[in-house]
Amino acid sequence: MSDRQGVRGHGPIRSKALLLYAGERTPHRSCGIALAESFDRPSAAYQSLRRGGITGHGQCGAIVAGQLLLGEFLGDPDPTGTVTAPLRAAMNRYLERVESELDRGPSPTLICNDMVAPHGEFMGGDRHRFCTAVVGQVAQLVDELLREHGVEHVATPVTLADGSVEDHGS
Repeated sequence: MSDRQGVRGHGPIRSKALLLYAGERTPHRSCGIALAESFDRPSAAYQSLRRGGITGHGQCGAIVAGQLLLGEFLGDPDPTGTVTAPLRAAMNRYLERVESELDRGPSPTLICNDMVAPHGEFMGGDRHRFCTAVVGQVAQLVDELLREHGVEHVATPVTLADGSVEDHGS
């Protein structure tokens, strides 16, 4: 069993990501899309992260989404620019924290299939609960690291399946 306790903290971005991924009060989003939407980013490219790059053989899509989000917010918008100091620092810290804190269960790797295998059927409830928790942890990590670098992203409201609006921004 893992000695990782999971990423602590429960900010509004984490709450929004959990709501979007869980799919109980709004339609379910994949891990990457839930994270992209939590930070109000266009989600189309994040669809490729579903189930570890569609196949399950790639790294956890939530973890990769976290890397991409850091790049979107802290990277140089000039396509010929160098890696910015804030992005380099945040990425190093992100990967350290994923390794030391993220609760990935008994998995020795960050490969999607390895992480979800102990949780039964991919479409089953235990696996869904596990992945929901991972999405929340990644959202919290990205939010904390962005704040450390002076980027505060306020969680925007989500329109729920019943038409009501859930506001995580307060």
